[in-house]
Amino acid sequence: MFARLQALNPAPKTELEYSTPYELLVAVALSAQSTDVGVNKATRKLFPVANTPAAIAALGVDGLKPYIATIGLFNTKAANVVAAAQRLLEHHGGEVPRDRAALEALPGVGRKTANVVLNTAFGEPAMAVDTHIFRVANRTGLALGKTVRAVEDALMKAVPAAYLLDAHHWLILHGRYVCKARKPDCPHCVIRDLCRFKDKTSGDPD
Repeated sequence: MFARLQALNPAPKTELEYSTPYELLVAVALSAQSTDVGVNKATRKLFPVANTPAAIAALGVDGLKPYIATIGLFNTKAANVVAAAQRLLEHHGGEVPRDRAALEALPGVGRKTANVVLNTAFGEPAMAVDTHIFRVANRTGLALGKTVRAVEDALMKAVPAAYLLDAHHWLILHGRYVCKARKPDCPHCVIRDLCRFKDKTSGDPD
């Protein structure tokens, strides 16, 4: 499965735009229940003005809100991003920690966000399970689980070590563009013959 996904996309990357671990942290925090496209539109305006914990803290909640007002739950997210910036300044010298517990201690940062930062910014073999990965893992039979954590644990055991670093990017992109929630594009799926989804869509690929 992963050999085929790798052949299609040898160097998968997040679709969130960022240039530093802190920019990635903010972008991921803003992306909850929002699209990457929507987050990128907001951060293209925000990051040239404020892209460090000190700058975000100085901006404050009221100063941050206009930049992210187009994103869902922006009031809560603004409060969390500013509080997280203040905690980074107070406890980590303004640097994003390469440590799960320290990341999850930041306001608004849960396990999934911590996993994205550890994997994408720091190259750790972590698995950030979002709705796409949860769906693909269960549909294909790769990693069955009724909860996000169960799927994460199952994936960490199931994915070969050689593919673990990039696995979550491959699975997200596959879920976003091929194994879609309402209408999976099974005819164009490169892992169709490996998939255990009993309701595969029919049709011939173009």
